[in-house]
Amino acid sequence: MDFMGPFTFNAVTFFIGAASLVPVILIFDKQRPDAAARKLLWKYGLIAGLVLFGASNLQQIGVDLTNSAGKSGFITGLYIILVPIAGIFMKRSAGKFTWIGAVFAVVGMYFLCVQDGFGSLTAGDWALFVGAFFWAAHIIVIDRFAPHVSALRLSQIQFIICGVLCSVVALAAENIVPSLLLAGWIPMLYRGLGSIGTAYTLQIIGQRYVPPSKASVIFSLESVFSAVGGAILIHEVMTVRAYFGCGLIFCGILLSQIRRIRTQPPGV
Repeated sequence: MDFMGPFTFNAVTFFIGAASLVPVILIFDKQRPDAAARKLLWKYGLIAGLVLFGASNLQQIGVDLTNSAGKSGFITGLYIILVPIAGIFMKRSAGKFTWIGAVFAVVGMYFLCVQDGFGSLTAGDWALFVGAFFWAAHIIVIDRFAPHVSALRLSQIQFIICGVLCSVVALAAENIVPSLLLAGWIPMLYRGLGSIGTAYTLQIIGQRYVPPSKASVIFSLESVFSAVGGAILIHEVMTVRAYFGCGLIFCGILLSQIRRIRTQPPGV
């Protein structure tokens, strides 16, 4: 964000993510889909890309406006609760341990991410809050679509859609300076290959086997990895409060994986 606007940053990184999947698809998904499968892929990819466009840009704008990674991480992480709530309306209610795990994760994220209190809500906070609904919607959309199409191709198409939409807004509303794009190539390459090309694709593959409510709780580990990674790589200070938050998140994930054990009668 020191070198370019949020839409420019997202446009470049999503195109990098889409390009990174080309060799992966050529190696692991050589069979070309027929006309019906292609139509379904583009339909699902368009919907997923639109939701991802809203989620990623609201988050990027919110982070820029709040200038607080901790607060941003906590507000964005509210999708942990929003996903099982949405499941109630979709007649896919989560189990009680998933709910307990979600509460543990949200409380843990508060202790980990929010160190100085919230204060008054700003425009950036509201952008992050609305973005949390988009992240929840993205998890639900992927849950619906992933089992029916190629995970790699769905991932690539959503990146292309998101990149195109970001490019349109960036060209219309932001000042794109090529020299500044080059200055920010390291974080762009990292996000394009790692966060987008690898992580979002693994999300689609993983959600083929994991219910969305549990997936949302597992995703809360993102805040733990970012905090611990910051402490190790750039020597940020981890407080006792932050470690306590990490512990709560980890407990929440373990709790969300507990399944109800039904007692069977003898001899069964």
